[in-house]
Amino acid sequence: MQPGPQNAITDVPGVLVGQVERVEPPYLTGVTVLHFPGTAVAGVDVRGGAPGTRETDLLDPVNSNANVNAIVLTGGSAYGLDAATGVMAWLEQRGEGVRVGPGERDVVPIVPAAVIFDLGRGGEFGARPTHEWGRAAVASASGGPVATGNRGAGAGARAGRLKGGVGSASVGLGDGTTVGALVVLNAVGSAVAPNGRLYGEDRLLDGEVPPLETPTEAAPEPPEGARPGMNTVIAVVATDAPLDKAAARRLAMVAHDGLARGVDPVHTLLDGDSVFGVSTAPHGVTRLSVTDPAALGQLESVFSAGARCLTRAIVHAVLAAETVRTPGGRLLSYRDAYPSAFSNG
Repeated sequence: MQPGPQNAITDVPGVLVGQVERVEPPYLTGVTVLHFPGTAVAGVDVRGGAPGTRETDLLDPVNSNANVNAIVLTGGSAYGLDAATGVMAWLEQRGEGVRVGPGERDVVPIVPAAVIFDLGRGGEFGARPTHEWGRAAVASASGGPVATGNRGAGAGARAGRLKGGVGSASVGLGDGTTVGALVVLNAVGSAVAPNGRLYGEDRLLDGEVPPLETPTEAAPEPPEGARPGMNTVIAVVATDAPLDKAAARRLAMVAHDGLARGVDPVHTLLDGDSVFGVSTAPHGVTRLSVTDPAALGQLESVFSAGARCLTRAIVHAVLAAETVRTPGGRLLSYRDAYPSAFSNG
């Protein structure tokens, strides 16, 4: 298997990504929006004990809504859900959404969302995303390279004792299918093993990053002022394989295995770990179902690739993160905490 051209979720046809962040005091937060111009079939699996979400009930396979127009990943805890309102307004102006009347804009855009807890991390509790941030993020969405590290919803993210952030990865399968993942890494747990190596390293594809060494530095101290509850990993795993709603949910469920390979511990009572599974296959195609024996082989390949992409995205989030200053001092990146890991480049 090989990464896609950009090694990002935007390698999946029909996925656009836009991001907005503010990092000047008292801000340290942002928004990441995934826009699906042709709509997408989606499912979700929420396993953390402290989630913050919106419109996830619509994604249950037993409910009637079939498609989503965008997914919002945002900082600001539950307050940050306001960003989805801005995304809805932008989509409404373009007539994108469930049609509920004869007018050009008689639509209700379907925009599920999930949040991370980063309130006050930049210095002020009220410095958080608003609906204007969501509008700006979706307006900037493109199919180009995805900026990682301290961008979008990853601006104020923390992973254990180190700086977290946004990461992305993709892979092309032998049958022409593309699978990709985007993660906002903000976990109670750590992506770094006790020996300083990254838990997810062994899931990288050959040559994906320069070889890493076992660090010689001691593990950093916990960030000063850190407190429980400022956590959560949220992610989207997407494919152009024609999944139905149940298969999209299964894609999200299996992708949590990829989260567990990249972070330890996961799914704690202080995290809101949530993963969305998305299929961008066009309308009218025959959908793959988890109840169809003939589809199981193809589905298992897609599910396995999604989980591995999520682990790889976590590694990229850690490697791209940059040290930031917070009211309690510096929140170190992996590169600054373990410089000897990069002695080979």
